[in-house]
Amino acid sequence: MSNQQLTVIAKIIAKPEKLELVKTELLKLIHTTRQEAGCINYDLHQDNQNKTHFLFYENWENRQLWQAHMKTKHIADYSKATEGAIENFELQEMTVIG
Repeated sequence: MSNQQLTVIAKIIAKPEKLELVKTELLKLIHTTRQEAGCINYDLHQDNQNKTHFLFYENWENRQLWQAHMKTKHIADYSKATEGAIENFELQEMTVIG
């Protein structure tokens, strides 16, 4: 299973007063992450009705490469920059079954 492609859905809800900060920091992640080993796609979405809701749709060659991504400096920098600015965060690891 560790060599299977991994799909990650990350849902981020920014505190309303921190919307622009969170959006800016999320956008900073895209270019660097797309260059990482194992990244197939890394796409950020923003809800059309509630601008505080963001979603990353990610595909990785395998879970090990995604876990390496989660330990990168740019992820640590994002976490530090948005500390206290996130209302809710949910993460789902998924596998294509059909």
